[in-house]
Amino acid sequence: MENAQPDCPVETTLQYIGDRWKVLIIQNLLGGTKRFGELKQSIGNITQKVLTYNLRAMEQKGLLVRKVFPGVPLHVEYTLTELGYSLKPILDAMAAWGTECKNNKS
Repeated sequence: MENAQPDCPVETTLQYIGDRWKVLIIQNLLGGTKRFGELKQSIGNITQKVLTYNLRAMEQKGLLVRKVFPGVPLHVEYTLTELGYSLKPILDAMAAWGTECKNNKS
């Protein structure tokens, strides 16, 4: 029963975007396709190992696609799938809440 979904819909969502790195990766890919180096630079304080791990996990969940272009050096691009783009309203709500919370603390 590896593919069994939890009863709680919030838990289901957290299975897809349950950590800060996945949310930041999605946020960066909402603007369009990016190469690995571009993602690493735009996210900031993430190691190559952690970024690679999260990208692979997100690819397995169907949130993004990885396209490899042969050559030296290897050229890899990441693009959100329709499922990945469907998370945009959630990230928009998180951004709005974060902005409001930040403004209320000032």
